[in-house]
Amino acid sequence: MDLEKLSNDCMSIAIDAGHAIMEIYNKEDLGVEIKDDNSPLTLADKASHEVIMKGLSEFDYPILSEEGKSIEYAERKDWSTYWCVDPLDGTKEFINRNGEFTVNIALIKDKKPVLGVIYVPVKEVIYIGIVGEGAKKGEAGILDPIQVQWKDGDRVAVRSKSHANPAEEEIISKYEATESISVGSSLKFCMVAEGKADLYYRHGPTMEWDTAAGQAVVEAAGGKVYVGNTEETEFEYNKENLLNGSFLVLGK
Repeated sequence: MDLEKLSNDCMSIAIDAGHAIMEIYNKEDLGVEIKDDNSPLTLADKASHEVIMKGLSEFDYPILSEEGKSIEYAERKDWSTYWCVDPLDGTKEFINRNGEFTVNIALIKDKKPVLGVIYVPVKEVIYIGIVGEGAKKGEAGILDPIQVQWKDGDRVAVRSKSHANPAEEEIISKYEATESISVGSSLKFCMVAEGKADLYYRHGPTMEWDTAAGQAVVEAAGGKVYVGNTEETEFEYNKENLLNGSFLVLGK
């Protein structure tokens, strides 16, 4: 498995998906619908999904996508390697037109993300993480290495803009964060990965496609993602109860 080549392929796919998103973002009608779980869906979610599915179909791995057909755990539990995709992470931010939404593509192998690509369409910025090899941030066509920067004091916590929870305060206090920043989508993972934040705690159920690419980028940059609110159990995928718990991201 040539992860370097796959990362380049994923970058191209994510950027193409971002272009499809921006075509709709710049229109007056975003085509907003409400899904069965009461979360929003737009024309951009669908357009990005189509671009990514077409691009990833060239590779011999199954695809788990937020906007794709629901795949039961009984069917996917034995997948050893698969793509985990969120075509438009931060749909609420997209609808609010604040630019804080992303395209997430990850490759999962043996329940661990080994490759992650996160593209920020509005800023045309991309993050790439190959676990064990390093993480990079791409801007204006230039890729530069990034890594976590755990501080001795005055730590910064990043938190959800649309899903904030009072339980986050306990973690912010525990890790002695003196500042907190609210940001949408997987940008929270990116901020930890590039050292702009030290920690991120999400309290409550989360979907695999919301975290997979972010975890790959953070871990490639030297950080860790844990189940729950302690540094005990590392986050794994393709597990039946994955979606029921909280997670903790630390830049160390």
